[in-house]
Amino acid sequence: MSTGVIFDIKKFAIHDGPGIRTTVFFKGCPLTCRWCHNPEGLTIAAQHVHHRERCIGCGECVQLCPHHAIEASDNGILWDDESCMRCNTCVQNCPSEAHEFIGQTVSIDDVVEKIKKDIVFYDASHGGVTFSGGEPLMQAEFLLDLLKACGSLDLHRTVDTTGYADAELLLDVADHTDLFLYDIKHMDPERHKIYTGVSNKKILSNLKLLARHGADVNIRIPVIPGFNVNDENIKRTGAFVSSLPGIRKINLLPFHNAASGKYARLGVHCFSSEIEIPTRREINDMAERLGDFGLQVKIGG
Repeated sequence: MSTGVIFDIKKFAIHDGPGIRTTVFFKGCPLTCRWCHNPEGLTIAAQHVHHRERCIGCGECVQLCPHHAIEASDNGILWDDESCMRCNTCVQNCPSEAHEFIGQTVSIDDVVEKIKKDIVFYDASHGGVTFSGGEPLMQAEFLLDLLKACGSLDLHRTVDTTGYADAELLLDVADHTDLFLYDIKHMDPERHKIYTGVSNKKILSNLKLLARHGADVNIRIPVIPGFNVNDENIKRTGAFVSSLPGIRKINLLPFHNAASGKYARLGVHCFSSEIEIPTRREINDMAERLGDFGLQVKIGG
């Protein structure tokens, strides 16, 4: 049975599909969106975080690290990513819990056992399980095994995806998925590549494929001033989505900067600090104009 790398399992989620849900966050993503609110999901490898505010300077981690990846300095604890073997010795022995690794390898049974505990809430709210990330399609075997396991429990299954994957894989996943939450970030491939690291050609092509396949799809659009909040892009987005058979629902997700603290803890540059928060007028105008294409537009998840 396959294993995968995740960074969180969130219970009682209400913005990741219908009803009350359990959301499983996969590590690893082929995109590097400047506004990403889950930077801990960008790389598939476990990431070390040192919480300086908790550190008491005892030196236990320095003395006990078997790979000599940690050393003390005048500026506090220094950690060497190349030497670290992710053995968890520092985490297990730190008296102030100043060390943390984000990302753990889990089995299908590990995840399913946690999901089973919430089945009563799914039944009462018509909820289910959502696989998010990162990008769950990057761990294809693990995702498919989880989808099949949840299907055997008759659970509603949602996949939150960028759509950036091989078409054949996407169709395999579609056969075991009840709902896709599918991102459209921008209609121009070059503009898309500048802000996300990849072209949108495969993403839009795969969305057409899912629509022809008869998949249930909700479109999600991040509202990013200076990127996709302009007349031309809104018109092109509305025309494209309205041309897809069976797809009518759009969720607008206004950008927020709540993830800036995550970037700081990971030591990663935060481009999102350079992005403006959309105004209520911009959000409402975008919703109204997309609605003119006959689409059902909702603000928020």
